[in-house]
Amino acid sequence: MSSCRPVVYGTRHVVASGHYLASLAGFQILEAGGNAVDAGVAAGIALSVLESELVSFAGVAPIILYCADRDEIVSISGLGTWPRAASADYFRDNHAGKIPPGILRTVVPAAPDAWITALERYGTLGFADVSAAAIGYAAEGFHMYPLMADLIAKHRDDYDAYDSSRAIYLPGGKVPEVGSLFRQTDLAATLRYMAEEDRAAARKGGRGAGLEAARHAFYKGDIAERIAAFHRDEQGFLTREDLAGFAVGVEPSVSISFGGAEVHGCGAWCQGPMLLQALKILEGYDLKELGHNSAAYLHLVVEAVKLAAADRERFYGDPRFVEVPLSRLLSADYAAARRKLIDPDKAWSDLPPAGDAMTASATNAGPENTGSAMDTTYVCVVDRHGNAFSATPSDASYNAPVVPGLGFVASPRGSQSWTDPSHPSSLVPGKRPRLTPNPALALTRDRIIPFGSPGGDVQTQAMLQALLNLLVFDFDVQAAVEAPRVASYSFPSSFQPHESEPGVLRMEARLPDDVAADMQAKGHSVEAWPGFTWLAGSVSMIDADRGPGTRRGGSDPRRAGYAVGW
Repeated sequence: MSSCRPVVYGTRHVVASGHYLASLAGFQILEAGGNAVDAGVAAGIALSVLESELVSFAGVAPIILYCADRDEIVSISGLGTWPRAASADYFRDNHAGKIPPGILRTVVPAAPDAWITALERYGTLGFADVSAAAIGYAAEGFHMYPLMADLIAKHRDDYDAYDSSRAIYLPGGKVPEVGSLFRQTDLAATLRYMAEEDRAAARKGGRGAGLEAARHAFYKGDIAERIAAFHRDEQGFLTREDLAGFAVGVEPSVSISFGGAEVHGCGAWCQGPMLLQALKILEGYDLKELGHNSAAYLHLVVEAVKLAAADRERFYGDPRFVEVPLSRLLSADYAAARRKLIDPDKAWSDLPPAGDAMTASATNAGPENTGSAMDTTYVCVVDRHGNAFSATPSDASYNAPVVPGLGFVASPRGSQSWTDPSHPSSLVPGKRPRLTPNPALALTRDRIIPFGSPGGDVQTQAMLQALLNLLVFDFDVQAAVEAPRVASYSFPSSFQPHESEPGVLRMEARLPDDVAADMQAKGHSVEAWPGFTWLAGSVSMIDADRGPGTRRGGSDPRRAGYAVGW
C-alpha cells in the first residue's frame, strides 16, 4: 500500500515520537554519543513542552526498555500514588462518588523520577544534558501547530478557569494562533533549576550525584515546596511527605508469545496486559487468510478487544494492593477458553462477561455517565548498540490547574480510579490508579520493535492493529502505522466518569463502505470517523535488526509525530 510518509531508515539509530522536534532532540543526543535511554528521556522531556496540553513534565511516564549488553527487558512504572490524605469516602460524601476535574484528582508526580531512574540505571548522561533541548523549546518557544491549537480551543473554558493556566495557554486572553511562537517561561525555569542542581552536584560527585540532586530538587527541594504549598492553599491532598517518600517501581515486563515474537508490556497497574490478552486470543485464528481489514478480520479483532477489556475491568489494578492473576490471564489455555465466546457472525452488543481466572471480590464495572477522555503521546528509540526504549509520557493540562510559577500540572491521573471499593482500581491512599498509557516492545530472533500510541482506551486497539499489520500482514513499518483503523467503545472508559457506549464501533472512512456495512450486519453499531483522525491514536514504531544492522522508523500522520534516523 502507498504511504503518506517514507520509511525512515538508519544503520546507526532511529527515534520516532509524537512531535518532530522531540524526535530531533533525541536524535541530537544519539549523534553526540548518548544511548537509546539518554535519547528517549531527552525526547520524552521535550514532549512535555511540545505537547504540554496532553503531557506534563510532572505527570506520568511508563517506560519499557531493552538493554542489549545485559539482554534484559525492564519496565519502569512512572505512575504516582494517591496522597495519604485522599480517600474514596471523601469523594462519595462530597462528590457523589465522582472524582471531579481539578486539584483533588492529583496523584504524586512520577515522570521526573521515571526519567531520572532510567538515566541512573541504563543511561550515560546527566539531567542537564538530556533536558537542554526541552529548556530551549520552552524558553525560546516553538511554533504552534494545528492539533495543539485545536485542543486548547476545545478546552478554552477549562484553561480559563485557573489564573495560572490561563496565563500560559490563553496569552492575551486568546487561543494561540497556528504558526505563532508559543513560550512557556515558567516551565523553562523549572527545568533549568533542576539542570543547574544536576550540573553543580555532578562537578563534585559525578553523574550519579548530579542525577540525585535533580531528583532532590523536584521531590524534596524548592519545587516540592511550591507544589505542596499550592495544594495546601487550594485544599488539595498532596503534601511534601507524599513527594519525599515517592519512588517509581522497576520490575520485569510481562510478556506473551505471538507468531514467533515475544511481545512485552507493562504490568496490571496499567492496561498493557490488555494488548497481550487480545493477541493471545487472536493467535488461534488464521488472520492472514481472512484478509487485511476485511469485515471477518476486523470483527475478530474487535471481539478479542472486548474480551480483554472485560477482564481489564474485572481484574486489573495496582498489584501492590490487589491480586491480579496475570499468568492465568496471559496463558494459552485461558485464551482458548475466551476465544470460544467469539461468534464470527455476531458481535457482543455490550461488554462480554469477564473470564473465570480466579475467585475474587472485584466486580465488573458497568457504564456510567458520559464524559470526555484525556490523551497522551509516545516516543521510541533504537540505538547503534541495539538498545531499545519505549515510553508513553502523559497527563493533560486542561483538567487541573497549573502550579503557579512552575509551569506544569501536577499529575491529575487520579481520574483513572474508581470510588467503588469493589473495583480492582478503587481509590486507596498509596495506591496507583490503573493507567491507560502502556508502552510496548516486541522481539523476534532477528528484530526488535518498540511501539506505542496515545489515545486513552484507544491506545491498545491502535497498537494491536499496527503490530498485526507488521507481523501478520508483512507491511513495512510506515504502512503498518498508517493503515486505517477501528476502535470499540463497548467498555467503560478508564477516565472519570467511566462512561460506556455499548456496541459502538468507530471506523476510519478509508475503510470500504461494504466492510462498514458487513460490520453493521454483524451487530456493531458503526460510526464513521474521518479518513485520518487523531482520535484513532498515533502509533510510532521502529522495526530494527537485532544488534548492528538496519533500523526502520514509522510515524503516524494522524498527528505531528515524525521519525528521524541515520
